[in-house]
Amino acid sequence: MGLLKEDDKKYLSEEFEKHIEQPVNIIHFTSNSSDCMYCPQTKEILEEVEQLHPKITLTVYDGDTDKENMEKYKVALIPSIIIPRNGGMGMRYYGIPGGYEFSSLIEDIIDVGKDMVDLSPDTIQKLATIKKPFNIKVFITLSCPYCPQAVRMAHKFAFVNSNITGEMIEANEYPQLSQKYSVSAVPRMVMDDDYFFEGALPEPQFIQEVLKGYKE
Repeated sequence: MGLLKEDDKKYLSEEFEKHIEQPVNIIHFTSNSSDCMYCPQTKEILEEVEQLHPKITLTVYDGDTDKENMEKYKVALIPSIIIPRNGGMGMRYYGIPGGYEFSSLIEDIIDVGKDMVDLSPDTIQKLATIKKPFNIKVFITLSCPYCPQAVRMAHKFAFVNSNITGEMIEANEYPQLSQKYSVSAVPRMVMDDDYFFEGALPEPQFIQEVLKGYKE
C-alpha cells in the first residue's frame, strides 16, 4: 500500500496532464542508515509521484556511498531532493516533503513542467541584480500551514535566477542546524548565513528582504 491515496493520485495525475509539457527530472539522495528516520518514506513519496506522469523522471543516489555525486550536486544533507531547471540546481528540499510541504513539491514540479513561474516583472527584474551565488535557507516544520508559501517563494526565485539556491530545511529533522541558526519560529529564512527574517511575506516584501541579505 502506497503513501498517496488513490483519490490523490487521480487528482495529481489530472493536474500533471494539464500542465506538464517539459521533462521534469527529480534528483534524490537517500541513505540506508537507521539514523535517517525519513529516508524510506521520502523515497517512496518520490517513486509514487514519478509514476503519475511519463515526463517525470526520478534519479536516486546513495548518499552513504556515492560521494562523487554528493560533491557534484553540492548536497549538504540527507534526505535531499533537487529539481533542476535549465541546468540550475537551486530548488532543493532537505528533509521529507510531507505535511503541508507536499504541496510545495507538486507545485515545483508543475512549474518546471510548464517552464513558467508566476512572479511579477518587477520581482524578476530585481532578481536579475543577483550576479553571484546566493543561498536562501527556509526552515520549516511539516505542521506549519504558512511555510509552503515561503518555500515556494525561495524556489521561484531560484527558478528564474540560477545564482540563487533555495533550500527547504525541515527543522525537526536537523535539530543541530536549527540550533545553529536560532530557529525558534517558522518559517525562518537565512540568507548567506548572516541575514535573517521570519514569516510568509508577500512577494514584494519577500524580495525586499532578500535584496537586503544580498551582498554584491
